[in-house]
Amino acid sequence: MSTTHVQLDPQGRLLHFLTVEGLTRRHLTEILDTAESLHSVAERRVKKLPTLHGKTVVNLFFEASTRTRTTFELAAKRLSAEAIRPCCRIRHALGPAACGKSVDGPPDGDSGGYSPVTARG
Repeated sequence: MSTTHVQLDPQGRLLHFLTVEGLTRRHLTEILDTAESLHSVAERRVKKLPTLHGKTVVNLFFEASTRTRTTFELAAKRLSAEAIRPCCRIRHALGPAACGKSVDGPPDGDSGGYSPVTARG
């Protein structure tokens, strides 16, 4: 099954970049141009963009990978988002490897208004 239908909206605009399969030259150029424009952020003293300011990103991983978890959290923080890992109750329900090796999470009662969610399996 092709992942193209998941990556593109009904107008053919790129929503998610999962694979190059089925993408046009225009889509690939857009991805590379975006990456090039973000490269300069890594060169700055303050490595943040306001893209996700005021948003909370919840990263939920179904396999233990400290390096991957840290990379996703760093990316969210560089886009000015609050990055959290689900609380222990959620991790316990999903199994011991659900969120890597971390045991901390949001304070009790923090419902937060979560926006983007990253699930990786």
